[in-house]
Amino acid sequence: MVAVIMEPSLYTVKSVFILDNDGNRLFSKYYDTELYPSMKEQKNFESNVFNKTHKADNEIAFLEGMTIVYKSSIDLFFYVVGSAQENELMLMLVLNCLFDSLSQILRKNVEKRCLLENLDGVFLVVDEIIDGGVILESDPQQVIQKVNYKVDENPLSEQSVAQHISQKLAMTSTVLQSAKEQIKWSILK
Repeated sequence: MVAVIMEPSLYTVKSVFILDNDGNRLFSKYYDTELYPSMKEQKNFESNVFNKTHKADNEIAFLEGMTIVYKSSIDLFFYVVGSAQENELMLMLVLNCLFDSLSQILRKNVEKRCLLENLDGVFLVVDEIIDGGVILESDPQQVIQKVNYKVDENPLSEQSVAQHISQKLAMTSTVLQSAKEQIKWSILK
């Protein structure tokens, strides 16, 4: 019997990606560039993963020598991929942290439209959780605090646009009146 000695490594996450209901990529980040070096290989892998998991009721899958943990929400599928030797609980911890952090950023409205509107927040969250494949944080509250991401509390409405325009017009009117007065006094001198 031959014993295999594995080198210890901090590199625990191979990739993270989010797909929509049709298996289309919305977000992806690959940390092991040798695993799937081209975009075509990455999308092929994501398609295989989606085909295996989108109808399954599990949380863990094994495909192409990878351990994959996943979660779905409304019209999104979240995936965290690690090596075959990776601890599934650690990968699940990362997945839950990602999902819970995004849930807070998106105000519990974790669906495609909101995710795409706040894609910058997704990148920030993933970067706070994982750096180069190394898990940095697993507490969603800490991630939100570090990211300090603020969703616009008051989206621009028609009324606020009208108020903004009327304020600008009032300022312009004041400036024009002042200019008229200055021209009048310079002519009268």
